Order: sequence, then structure tokens, then C-alpha cells
Amino acid sequence: MTEPDPLLKYREQHKHRLNYMPWLYWSLKPKNRGWAEAWQKEYQDYLMAMETVEIGRNCFISPLAHIFAEPGRKITIGDNSFIAADCTLHGPLEIGSEVAINHHCILDGGRAGIKLHDQARIAAYCHLYAFDHGMDLAQPVYQQPVRSRGIEIGRDVWLGAHVGVKDGIQIGAHAVVGMNSMVTKNVEARAVVVGNPAGFIRYRD
Repeated sequence: MTEPDPLLKYREQHKHRLNYMPWLYWSLKPKNRGWAEAWQKEYQDYLMAMETVEIGRNCFISPLAHIFAEPGRKITIGDNSFIAADCTLHGPLEIGSEVAINHHCILDGGRAGIKLHDQARIAAYCHLYAFDHGMDLAQPVYQQPVRSRGIEIGRDVWLGAHVGVKDGIQIGAHAVVGMNSMVTKNVEARAVVVGNPAGFIRYRD
């Protein structure tokens, strides 16, 4: 029995690393650049053929992410952005340029959609849901009307790991939301907020 080529074994492990640490894609050495770009082109072409997805230049999208964009729920991804492994994205979503969506994030655009402006950083395990159920006791929650107001995340916003954002929220440019926070009210530009529910701490200098 022939042993697997060590180079091919290394390449598979390197793909696995990139799936979870996609920022490394832009620092690949020349010997790895060719196969990595071909791998990404093949997957991104497949994704655009299967879903209503538009992908900009020089992006990295993990094949281990789950991306769903039916007609009317388009997902657009700007240049130089990445989506890591085990994310679940459901349109409508508008993702700007140089946006980072780290592993295990969930973004569901509901009907109104989610917009991430340029350079937004979404850390691992963040959950953004642009819809909500009613809670009238007259009927079970699953039978309640569903509303969708949308979510907007401003330019250069940083959501720390395990942050939740509820429907109808706007987070202003350059704001920071601390790890494990739940955002239930709009956040001003440059504000730093933490907690559940997230509260103002200070302004970013």
C-alpha cells in the first residue's frame, strides 16, 4: 500500500487551519498561494452557482461554513472579507469590505436583513438574529407572528466573542461590544458597551 504524499497531507492540514484561522490566507508563502487560491476559486464559484450569493475580490470563505441565500434573500460579500468555519449565514445579508466573521457565528437576516459595514470584526460565537417572535399567552410562541426590523453594524465595529444582537439594533461606527454581552438597545458611535443587557462604559478614544 502506497503511503500518502506528505505534501498532500500537509496541504489538507493547512486547509483545516485556514478554515478556522482565515486571516492566515493573506500571509501565505508563494509555494502555498497557488493551490489555496485555486481551492477558494473552485468553492466560491460553486457557492455562487448554488445560492444567490455575490462575492467580491480576494475573499476567503470556508467550505465548512453554512451559507444559505434563496432568491429574495441575497448575500453580498465585499472585497477582502472572510467567513470562517462552522458559521451559519442566512440572507438577506450585506457584508462590506474587509469584514471578518470568525468561526461559529450565526447571522440570520430575517426579512429585513443584516448590514455589516466595512471593517466590522465579528468574533467567534456571535449570534445576530434580525427577527423576533411575539409572546402573547393566547397561543404558543411558535404560532406567534414574526417581525423583522433588521440589524445594522457600523464601520470598524468590534463585537467580542459570544456577543448577541437582537432584531432592530443599530451599532454605530467604531463601537466595541465586550465579550459575552447581549445588545438590546442601539449603541452610539465610538461607545464601548459590556454586559447583559449591554451598558455604556466609555467612549473609544
